[in-house]
Amino acid sequence: MNTFSIIFLITLAAATATRLWLAQRHVNYVRANRASVPQAFSAEVDLEAHRKAADYTVAKSRFSMLGVIFNAAILLVLTFGGVLQEVYDLTGQYLSSGLGRGVLFFALLALLLSILDIPFELYRTFVIEERFGFNKMTAALYVKDFFVGLAVSAVLALPFLALLLWLMDAAGSMWWLYAWVAGVVFWLFIQFISPSVIAPLFNKFSPLENEDLKKRIEGLLERCGFQSKGLFVMDGSKRSSHGNAYFTGFGRSKRIVFFDTLVERHDGPEVEAVLAHELGHFKRRHVLKLTGMFAVFGFLFFWLLGLAEGTSWLFTGLNVSFPAPDALVLTVFYLVLPPFLFFLRPMLAAYLRKNEFEADEYAAENAPASDLVRALVKLYKDNASTLTPDPLHSAFYDSHPPAAVRIERLQQLSKA
Repeated sequence: MNTFSIIFLITLAAATATRLWLAQRHVNYVRANRASVPQAFSAEVDLEAHRKAADYTVAKSRFSMLGVIFNAAILLVLTFGGVLQEVYDLTGQYLSSGLGRGVLFFALLALLLSILDIPFELYRTFVIEERFGFNKMTAALYVKDFFVGLAVSAVLALPFLALLLWLMDAAGSMWWLYAWVAGVVFWLFIQFISPSVIAPLFNKFSPLENEDLKKRIEGLLERCGFQSKGLFVMDGSKRSSHGNAYFTGFGRSKRIVFFDTLVERHDGPEVEAVLAHELGHFKRRHVLKLTGMFAVFGFLFFWLLGLAEGTSWLFTGLNVSFPAPDALVLTVFYLVLPPFLFFLRPMLAAYLRKNEFEADEYAAENAPASDLVRALVKLYKDNASTLTPDPLHSAFYDSHPPAAVRIERLQQLSKA
């Protein structure tokens, strides 16, 4: 153990303790406000629905606390417990060196972490979601999703990781710059193929057949100057009764997707308002800006990785042999960075909430704000989203503004 070991342990402990403290604050705050519906929602949300949302939030938050502790323990076992080194040494029994050994290491580690996550996913899906009436997933569908997910990850991620290992070995001291370029290109490629190649592996996407709704939406798209590959309804109800809408893809691959649950539970004006909000993200260039942020953070990640790969204290401090093989260099840096970045999370959350406000403003310019208010209230109610989140917890984590704040702003826009 060296100085970095102590710094890492202190940082991990601080991040873990803060996560647990915030989660407990959230639980306490939601429970304290469980007995009465906030005044702003009293006309639309009954007490039973409000209590269900509170209980659902408490159940998820308490379970997340177990996940926080487990993830911290796994990180310690992987590093100080020597499991990362042992898994890499194990690959030496099958491949002595080279690119193949590194790819095998990534595959084994990803499989191990996926298996360890199964009990949490099962409890989350078949206990919590089931208890509150949201789960539609069957055991057979869960197994199918698990193996399809592994296959997709293997087909897409492993070749990219092999490319990174090759660059680290063959591209000289500036390998990290080429790796950054490769990372940006890979991310854009995934965004491009996701709507038409990846997503259909998990869900069925059917053209929107409601002619009245289709005409209404096409009118909105024309007013907004938005072109897409089409309007689709996703069979989200086969896994969950939660509802949502989104647009995805870049360039000609852009498509607009509605959950079937959203179309079933909302009238035409409400669906139009929800879509106007989603289009607001595109028209306010939020997707482009987030892509730019990804590129900047990716540059910093690979630049720091290029600096760190030759530092013995980083790897010996985490019980990894030095000089570390490239596969372990990538893995160690990827695993130990999040605790150091955790306390920057509120800044990202604040930026994302700003984007949501801007998208709401755009929606109010192209559809009645009152329609979006009605749609949001239904979504909060149908998804059992708490109307009373703890303010500090929300500031740390939430990408969307609290319901009361968001509704109040929209009501002001409707009066303007």
